[in-house]
Amino acid sequence: MTTLLKGFLASTVLTTVASVSSAVELEVTHWWTSGGEAAAVVEFANAFNATGNTWVDGAIAGSGGTARPIIISRILGGDPMHATQLNHGRQAEELVEAGLMLDLTDVAEAEGWKEIVNPSSLLDSCTVDGRIYCAPVNIHSWQWIWLSHKAFADAGVEVPGNWNEFIAAAPALEAAGKVPLAMGQQPWQTAGAFDVMTIALAGPEVWTDVVMNKNADAVQGAAYTEVFEAAATARKLAANSNVQDWNLATNLVITGQAGGQIMGDWAQGEFALAGKTAGVDYTCLPGLGVNQVISTGGDAFYFPKQDDPAIEAAQKELAALLLSPEVQVAFNLKKGSLPVRGDVDLSTANDCMQKGLEILASGAILPGSDQAFSPDTQSEIKDLMVEFWNDSSISAAAAQERYADIIANAD
Repeated sequence: MTTLLKGFLASTVLTTVASVSSAVELEVTHWWTSGGEAAAVVEFANAFNATGNTWVDGAIAGSGGTARPIIISRILGGDPMHATQLNHGRQAEELVEAGLMLDLTDVAEAEGWKEIVNPSSLLDSCTVDGRIYCAPVNIHSWQWIWLSHKAFADAGVEVPGNWNEFIAAAPALEAAGKVPLAMGQQPWQTAGAFDVMTIALAGPEVWTDVVMNKNADAVQGAAYTEVFEAAATARKLAANSNVQDWNLATNLVITGQAGGQIMGDWAQGEFALAGKTAGVDYTCLPGLGVNQVISTGGDAFYFPKQDDPAIEAAQKELAALLLSPEVQVAFNLKKGSLPVRGDVDLSTANDCMQKGLEILASGAILPGSDQAFSPDTQSEIKDLMVEFWNDSSISAAAAQERYADIIANAD
């Protein structure tokens, strides 16, 4: 199909959709409620409202672990929202298989998503039996540690360049009254930090063998022993964080009360909202400065099926809009994430986002664990991690054994 024909079809679809969906209200649920996240989601809402439709914000306070059960319960209970954030991966698999999600294949084809979405694994995660059921909106990588320049200056030590230097600087931070490692105690945070340490310290190949291939024997090896011992060390360094929410942990770094935080690139939104400058006020180290890779998980929007043709048309209009170049740039610059489009100009992105873009361009990427594990397996891992991080009596060896058992039975 020629580029001209594709453009004609795309404009025809959108014109038709817009005419049918005039002045439609769509309830959109999501869990973007921190300051930086709220600033980003407004970009989506403003763009949709500019079409003459209305974005009815259905923000759910708390993390995805809090929001997802509410979202899924509403859909299964016959009270679906019109659009909802989920992570692209397997979270909506059963809902799609039950016929409860809108098929977006016609939108994807008209908009050329297969040509513009990079990496292609993001769209693959939206695809079931050859049909596309979600609109990926960003690439969110967990593979970062964020370091406070103020905290290290107050402690009289240089800002670390990697994980080992961070561990070596921890005593000086503690002597200066700082929390070395900020860590919220919610399951998704501790599980995510463990994943980051695994990729950085055991290496991408070992992580892939365990997470993607479900090789439980590899969990028992020396590489994973090192990771669990490192996690036990990190647990000690985070003992005095005393916060639950991730953005409160980020604020400890922003204000110089903590030395660092292992957290995904969405933390950038909080630094930006606080007026902090990458490379001046804080440093970001992809792959903990050890293995510079990024994971390519992220967020996507699904659209529960509706009986009203006008609502369905507006749903498809929103799906197309979420991946439009202007909206991709505006949203991701505020969210701290990378765009799913490989053809947009991000020359104004800060130093940390530029690092992520360079790694993405180099091909040093991994899928997110959300794309590998079922929700049940993810829940088991999160339960283990929050227990381990909150109970110092659980040894690294005992946690390693339990993790190996989870992987052996993972689906």
